[in-house]
Amino acid sequence: MIRLLIADDHFVVREGLKMVLSGMREVVIAGEATCGGEVLTAIRRRDINLVLLDISMPGVSGIELIKRIKSERPQLSILVLSMHGEAQLAAKALQIGASGYITKGRGADTLAEAIRKVASGLKYIDPDLAEKIIFDVRVPTESVQEQLTDREAQVLQMLHVGKTVTGIANELALSPKTVSTHKIRIMQKLNCHNNAELLRYSTDGAMSEAF
Repeated sequence: MIRLLIADDHFVVREGLKMVLSGMREVVIAGEATCGGEVLTAIRRRDINLVLLDISMPGVSGIELIKRIKSERPQLSILVLSMHGEAQLAAKALQIGASGYITKGRGADTLAEAIRKVASGLKYIDPDLAEKIIFDVRVPTESVQEQLTDREAQVLQMLHVGKTVTGIANELALSPKTVSTHKIRIMQKLNCHNNAELLRYSTDGAMSEAF
């Protein structure tokens, strides 16, 4: 049996997922979590072998949460279910321990396929992202990677694709002030003095190396 933890901070999403998963006889919903802290508590206290993880939740989230999960339960499978369709973010998630990455725009059959693959010990990547990862994502360079925290790298990626500070704040459940602080620190670490230099830094390819 697949004992699955649904981790998503949106009630409607969790209810929709439960309806989809009810058609999979081999799946048991072993718990739900609405933030990173609840995820960590659940994996410590419950018999879970797969986490269906929204990568943007309140508290500890994203890449840092994946690292924490794998640190405590190295054999636990993680399937990221995300609204973010950026290849760089998917590649980073897979690199640090996720077994699969699928976007929320996919249908029930595709989600079921992904769950079964990950639960059986295989990898799964959203078809729309697979080719991008193969051809577009560069191998990380340690020097740039060490400069940015995981959250800063995530914010930089979202700035790169044209998202505003307010838009990023809404997606990551942060305040605009917090996102602005991340942006300032990114600019300081990358020695960028204005938005134009930050954009030039990313389009020159250095940003891709940061993941």
